[in-house]
Amino acid sequence: MNRIILYLKNYDWILFFSVLLLISFGLVEIYSIALASGGNDLANFYKQFTFAGIGLMILFVVSFFDYNNYNSFNNFLYFSGFLLLLGVLFFGKTVRGTQGWYDFLGFSLQPVEFAKIVLIIFLSKYFSVSNALVKPMTTLVGSGVGTGVLVFLVMMQPDFGSALLLIAVWGMFLLFSGIKKQYLLILLLIGFVIFSSGWLFFFKDYQKQRLLTFVKPTENSLEEGYNIEQAIIAIGAGGLSGRGVGFGSQSQLKFLPEAQNDFIFAVIAEELGFLGVCLILAFFLVFFLRIFKIARNSNNSFGTFFLLGMGGLIFIEMFINIGMNVGLLPVVGISLPFLSYGGSAVIASLILVGIAENINIQSKLK
Repeated sequence: MNRIILYLKNYDWILFFSVLLLISFGLVEIYSIALASGGNDLANFYKQFTFAGIGLMILFVVSFFDYNNYNSFNNFLYFSGFLLLLGVLFFGKTVRGTQGWYDFLGFSLQPVEFAKIVLIIFLSKYFSVSNALVKPMTTLVGSGVGTGVLVFLVMMQPDFGSALLLIAVWGMFLLFSGIKKQYLLILLLIGFVIFSSGWLFFFKDYQKQRLLTFVKPTENSLEEGYNIEQAIIAIGAGGLSGRGVGFGSQSQLKFLPEAQNDFIFAVIAEELGFLGVCLILAFFLVFFLRIFKIARNSNNSFGTFFLLGMGGLIFIEMFINIGMNVGLLPVVGISLPFLSYGGSAVIASLILVGIAENINIQSKLK
């Protein structure tokens, strides 16, 4: 009990409540979207509420587990993530052309969300013991192979958006490591060659169409460009203070597809307006400031790399999702962290926050 009290005294409660408020906003908007069916179908709201509750309990449990032990469990965790991604290719459920979910008693588990945690832990350990300035090629190849294995399995589902996200996380670790810029330029050239080859031989038609729609989003507004156009209309309709929760025409009249997931930002903008969007962004800003403050105070390189990696992951997800909603980026199926509907995503994100809390606690105690 004394240990629990000591840990709670050293909690970063500002970080915790910024996350809690983001989750609360997401639940309010998911409930609002359910009102479009006359309030008769609240299953998704109850599921998200349950997953958020489970995730918060896991957050507290994880925050009491010494994060340094992840160094010892790194190989086991990586292998577990590998098996989850491999198994879903054989036993997974297909949703919208992607075989990326396990189905248990009416609940779905998306293993790629937990693979993100595995990758961050793997790269944090790798870069904390490897000197990218002294052995740049060794660092590049070793971390690239570890990342590439997971990316390949995700692409086999196929889930282009999540695969791109894993690659972006690896790229951020390379930037944090201080590796020379010429190596990054070489990587960009290799990436361009791989992308060109994928376009010709690997990408599915719907994936190509999403990228083409990004270039000309309104060329076929009744088909591929419909999502983007409706999201932009919803955001513009919100004005300064919004139309009110449950009164957004685009979401309530079901003009906006995937309103509770990919386009929940557009729902927030329509119902809560510019002021509501500013409030959401303010909570995200507080979240990132606290993460980087903990990273500065971390007493070992593994903890610092982990915090930079998780902060980078959440930022990339947020940036891509908002970019999708306002028409600046192609629709690649990346949800808005803590707010979008998705049990696996919210639990995985809260696990990352729990580890960050333990890093903060350990740094203060030492």
